[in-house]
Amino acid sequence: MKTIFGYYNFFYWIAALLVLFSSCKDVDKNKYAPSTAKNSVQKVEGYIVKTMLVSDKGELPGTIIANETTEIHPEISGRLVFLNINEGKTVSKGSLLAKIYDADLQAQVKKMNVQLAVAEQTVKRMGELLKISGVSQQEYDLSVLQVNTIRADLEIISTNISRTEIRAPYNGTVGLKNISSGAYITPQTTITTIRQNSQLKLDFVLPEKFTNSLKVGQVLDFTVEGNSKKYRARIIAAESGLAENTRSQNIRAIIINNDGSLLPGVFAKVITDFNADPNGLMIPTQAILPQARGKKVIVYRSGIAKFTDVITGVRDVSFIQIVNGLQVGDTVITTGLMGLKPDAKVEINK
Repeated sequence: MKTIFGYYNFFYWIAALLVLFSSCKDVDKNKYAPSTAKNSVQKVEGYIVKTMLVSDKGELPGTIIANETTEIHPEISGRLVFLNINEGKTVSKGSLLAKIYDADLQAQVKKMNVQLAVAEQTVKRMGELLKISGVSQQEYDLSVLQVNTIRADLEIISTNISRTEIRAPYNGTVGLKNISSGAYITPQTTITTIRQNSQLKLDFVLPEKFTNSLKVGQVLDFTVEGNSKKYRARIIAAESGLAENTRSQNIRAIIINNDGSLLPGVFAKVITDFNADPNGLMIPTQAILPQARGKKVIVYRSGIAKFTDVITGVRDVSFIQIVNGLQVGDTVITTGLMGLKPDAKVEINK
């Protein structure tokens, strides 16, 4: 029995060695066999880099405002006895818009005029008496002072009367009236609003990175909702600093081709075209490979895929600007990017 088991162990170990030897030969064959994956050529599509006009186009929100806008308030409190506001109509500078009750002030004027007449007669008599030394110089001076005092009081009353008259500060269009005749008003009461719509302005906000791109005197285009016409405005002023909360600058322009259809308060879209470069390099956006630190593109060079670092600039829907990393005439690969490895063999299909 020992002999039989001994033979079985001998044949078992011989079989195991044969299997191991066969496996090693297969490994060696696989090691030195040519790799079809490595030598395969991947067909891709490419884009030849060329120069074109590059600019940062966009739209900035703006608001159309009147050349002048003023809320009309009374200077004093009182009952409104006259109201001359034709809503939506044009008025001239100095036109009387409203009148506050002033009968008490007019009565004071009459009283002071009588006192002034008597005081002037007194000064005349005192002057004749002074010539013959009938009165002293001091008495004469006191009578003259009385006349001047009355005249000063009359001027004060006249000023108060003028404050009861509410007049248009400039030529413009009045808005809707907020009160009616007979109402008691105070300086806090808004009677109406007057606007100078013959000349309109455009206010918009400029982001910080473009603050050096616009200058006073420059002409911009803008559009408004519901109107296909393109309007133009000339920049007349810029805020001296940037708003801290938005890091932007307020710009004011004057509209130069108003056709009468624009109204204050209308929302406008200011068309911008910053940093124009006629020799910019643009490539399709799908050719960019985002990296943890920067961006790469794959350049086709003599059938080999070369990964190249690039610096990008402005972009639009389909293209992105290359500031550094590519030259005119380079061919960047635009398809199959995720399956390519550095120095892989490629063939441009299109």
